[in-house]
Parts: sequence; structure tokens; C-alpha cells
Amino acid sequence: MEAWTLTSESILPTGRKTRALLAILALSSPRPVLRSKLAELLWSRRPEEQARASLRQEIHRLLEALNPVGQQIMAVQRDHLALRPGTVWVDVEEVLRASTSKPQALSLLDGELLEDLDGVDPSFDGWLAGERERLRDRARALAEMLLREKDDPETVIPAAQQLLFIDRTHEGAWRALMRAYATRGERGMAIQSFERCRAVLADLLDAQPSDETLRLLVEIRASSPPPPRAGATPPPPLPRAEIRAPNRGEPRNEPRGETRAESRESRGNDRGETRATTRGGARVGVLPLQMIGTNEAEAHLSTGLADEITSALARFRWMFLVSSSSLARYATQTRDEMQIRRAFDIHFLLDGTIQRVGERLRIALRLLDLRAGNQVVWSHRFDRATDDLLTLQDDVAAEVVAQIDPEILLIESQRVAARPSHDSNAYDMVLRAMPLISRLDKPLFMEAGDLLRRATELEPDYAAGHAWYAYWHIFLVGQGWTDTPAEVMGETGRLAERAITLDPQDAKALTIAGHVRAFLHHRLREAIALHERALMLNPNLAMAWNLSGVAFAYLGDLPEAERRVARYKQLSPFDPQAYFYDTARIIIALLKRDHAQAVEIGREVSQMNPAFSAACKPYLAALGHLGEKSEAESVRTRLLEIEPEFSIAGFTAASPFERAEDREHYIQGLRLAGIRE
Repeated sequence: MEAWTLTSESILPTGRKTRALLAILALSSPRPVLRSKLAELLWSRRPEEQARASLRQEIHRLLEALNPVGQQIMAVQRDHLALRPGTVWVDVEEVLRASTSKPQALSLLDGELLEDLDGVDPSFDGWLAGERERLRDRARALAEMLLREKDDPETVIPAAQQLLFIDRTHEGAWRALMRAYATRGERGMAIQSFERCRAVLADLLDAQPSDETLRLLVEIRASSPPPPRAGATPPPPLPRAEIRAPNRGEPRNEPRGETRAESRESRGNDRGETRATTRGGARVGVLPLQMIGTNEAEAHLSTGLADEITSALARFRWMFLVSSSSLARYATQTRDEMQIRRAFDIHFLLDGTIQRVGERLRIALRLLDLRAGNQVVWSHRFDRATDDLLTLQDDVAAEVVAQIDPEILLIESQRVAARPSHDSNAYDMVLRAMPLISRLDKPLFMEAGDLLRRATELEPDYAAGHAWYAYWHIFLVGQGWTDTPAEVMGETGRLAERAITLDPQDAKALTIAGHVRAFLHHRLREAIALHERALMLNPNLAMAWNLSGVAFAYLGDLPEAERRVARYKQLSPFDPQAYFYDTARIIIALLKRDHAQAVEIGREVSQMNPAFSAACKPYLAALGHLGEKSEAESVRTRLLEIEPEFSIAGFTAASPFERAEDREHYIQGLRLAGIRE
């Protein structure tokens, strides 16, 4: 259970009875709950008078916990209590309201409902069991309908996995999964799905697969051509049996989404983007690390660092994480990557070793792409002192997640680009657009814009689609590739606002919105507030450190700008988007009047992507101040090929710099470098 305010401040009460009281009110919302009912649920073994007195104390504690929200979200009456309608967002409500047209809320399911509140009171346990069954019944029925609608293996597989996450004993889903794998030509995976089905039924129901499932297995094993498509003749649903929800230690195929009771400000009125499985996403696992030559005091680092990295990765909204505790048995046994993939449907696996070297620890990590034959797609070695092991864990985890996030995104983009585009969903379209933006080849760039437009039209409530479309518009204006900059800037602001309205917890969307405010609209303090919220949500997001540094540079606070950009560089020294981010380093050096350093960084950035006009401008201004006419002419020519209409007047009108001396220094450098008035 979690409860958060708009500013990401946890307001979850510490006491279990207080949390249970909040849970009852949240799951009953907007209906009021009688005090007598609450007393009976939470203190069933006490006399009525004592139970009511205890309830009054818990109400007081709950009101104190909710106080940071800044408004009265709980109505306390003589006979009943309630959470005021319109002031809270509860994830269970989203699941119960989900439909086949808006199924995204199913991704919020993660393990047992309120499992941390088991044993509060026998009466409460009975009430909670009913709430769990109500939630499972609704989710299972919806997942069954969604599966029946699918007829292509690429969509059947995630739909079947989603249903199996809710009900692991659902043979209809297991058969759909077997058919889909067989249709794709992956007969081995189809047979493995049968074996998993048989193991689950034996474990949970003490039963064997039905005759229908056995016949399908025989068909898959015997036939050369694939069996009929998974959705052509949907299997009839089986009679429902008693279901046990998966425990935390069992395989997860869906993203984190623990039960929450949150203020409306925390989630907004329209939370459409919920990391739905239908939109895709990389599934990532972190194995506990192997210990080599370490002492007993350092043994906890194996699981501690794996847990820390997993928790840090969970802040990236587009990743689905398998807990390291679920993978722990593989770390102590075979460390068989393919077995891990089969058991958990993991795409990427992070593994490594911790070795003592004198007074230091050497941590070697590697990221494996399990879908590409366990190919190593990223590796890094950290040498750290052992005087503060907790800080070591924090620092290593921060750098690891900041570096593998863009690497995994790049691999996912390449994988999607290799598939036919006719059946792409919004998530696929966003992935296809990302590398096209970075190339800054105008025809391909415009193609990226078309993909992002279609993604927002296909799924109007997909926050990431709107955020990346706003990001594309930033380049459209920055490259001078629009004849209507004022209109485009207005549309960029609308897209950015829409993204953070749809998902106020998406750190990347918040920092993109912040850069829109700073770079295009020159509202620097609003931009910094958005960047700060992004960093509170994900302190390891290199983009947020960099773009917040840009905002401080525009504001004239160069020491703070330099500190933030340095943090970005520490987190992600070889970022695929470095040509974009490192432009901030040129600007800071220019404004510090360190023109030689600005030129040195400018040369480096230009080699990474010569077509990025925003990097040419501070580089050219620094060359102007140094009087490097030959190099300035070359850079000026390249800049004007990208932006033929670029001029001093145009730059002055669009300049986001708040201090007049910074603006004038920049302009004077451009003028000295030969830019026309």
C-alpha cells in the first residue's frame, strides 16, 4: 500500500490499523462507511465501547498523516467516514472501471491486493478476502474478453500472459499461448508453455491438464505446419476454480503498480497512461551478483545491490521489472539465462560479479539481451572504496540505471524497426520515431513526426506518446524547420501539458515539459519546478539533470548549471543523445567566457552530429570571440545550410537568456563570427 501527494511526499500512515482504516475508506470510496462497521472490521474482538474509542484514536492519526495534502480530503461525520469524491485517485477503482476499449488499468495489478495488511484483524481479513476476489473476478473477466479479441500471435501472447498473471490456472489462456507460439514457429516455447501449465495445475489445484489441452499438445508435437491461428476459434472458458493469487516470489510479467490511495493532485483527473502491457515495454531482471573473494561483512552486497538497481530501474515508466528476489534461486543454482527467460519472459538480464581487490571492491556488470542469444549489449566495471558500502550501492545503482536505460531504448527501437509496420501500436510508433529524430535528416525527421502524431491519435491517453511528440516539436523549432514557429510553440506546450496531465508521475514527460517552458516559452522558474519534480520522481534520470542545468544556465546561475550538467555526465558519460545534452556544456563555457573550452566541446559535439544546429550556435559564438575566422566560416556555413534564415534579429527574439549581459555576450560572438543582422 502506498499513498502520495502531488509533490511525491509519502503520506502513508505508519500504523497497520491506520493503514487498514485508510484502505477501507479508499476501497469503499465514494460511499461513506459507518463508524460501527469500521469498529467491527478492525477491533472485532473488543467490546463495542473500546472498539469505538480505538477508532477515534486511529481517525486522529489518519488525519495527521493526510495533513500534508493541504486540503480536507476526509469527511468525518458523527456516524460515518468517507474520502471526499474528486479528491483521491485509487488504483483499484481504475481496474474495476476498465473495459475492453480502455484496458490499460490491468497493468496496475501486481501480486496480492494489500498483502501487507494480512492479519490486522480476523474480521478485516474476511473483508479483505472479499475485496480481493471482487478485484480478481473483474480483472479475469476483462482479460478473458481481451484475449478473445486477439487473433495475431504477437497480440495473443501478451494478452494470454496478462490473463495468466491474474489467473495462473486458466487453461484457456495456456492453450492460447501454446497456439500462438506454435503459429510463430516456436514449437519449443509452445511445449514449454504446456509444461508450465501442467506444473501450475498440479501445484495449485492438484489437477492435470484437460483432454483438450493434451490434444493440442499432441497436435503441436506431431504437425509440421503450424496449428490454426490462436484467435480463429477461441477456446471456451473453463468453469472457474478456486484461485490463489501469485505471491511476490512468483514470476511477474507486468509492471509494478501496488495498491495506492492517493490524492487527486497526485494523479490528476485523467490518468490514461498506466504502462499497459498492450503498449509493450522491456521486461528486465537483475540477478543477485556473484561474490568472489569477499568477506562475510560484504556478503549482503550481492542481493542488496541487485535490489537497489531493480528499485532504481522501476522509476523508468516504460520498463517492467522482475524482482531480484524472484530470480535469487537462479543465482545460487545454474544461472541459466535461457531458463530464466522461459520462466519469467525476461527480455534483458543484468548480471555480474563483486570481487575484492586489496582495499577496494571491483563490481563488473553486464547486460544480456536474452532475445538475441544472450548477447552482451552493455558492460561496465566499477572500482570503489569499501569504507561506506551503502553509499557504494547508491552510487553504482544510479550510474548503472542511467546508462542502461538509453541502451535498452535503442535496442528496442531497432527491434521494432525490423518488424513490419502495418500492425504497430502507439508504443511501437514512439520507438520507431526515436532514432529518426536523432538523425536530424529532415525527411526522416518529418517521418518521425508523422509516427508520433499517429501514436497520439491511436491512443489519446498515452502520456509517453504526447511527451515524445512535444520533444519532436522542440527540434522542429530549434532546427528552424517550421514556417509558423509561434503556432508550433503553442502546440508544443499543449502536448507537453497533456503528457503530464495524463501521467503526473512520468519523470521524463515532466522534464520534457520543463524544457518546453524554458527553451520555447522562456518561463524559467516554472521550468525549474518541473525539472525538480522529475528529479524527485527519478533522481537517476540523466535527461532531467541535463535539461535542468540548461534552465539554470538560461537563468544565469552558472555554478548550479555546471553542477547539474556534470551530474548528467557522471550518470551517463556515453549517452546516445550526448550531441543534444552536451550542447549545454558549450553554452556554460561560453557564458563563463571560457571560449577555448567552448570551442573544444563544440568540436566534439559537432563530430557526434553535425546536423544539430543548436550546438553550432554557441560553438560559433565562441569562435567569434576567439577570432578563429577560418573555423568560424566552416561552422557558419554548416549552420546556414540547416537554418538558412538564421540571423542576429531572429536569435535575439527567441533568446531564452534572462540576464542581458549573457544575451549580449552570445550575440556579440555570433556577430563577430559573421552572422548577419
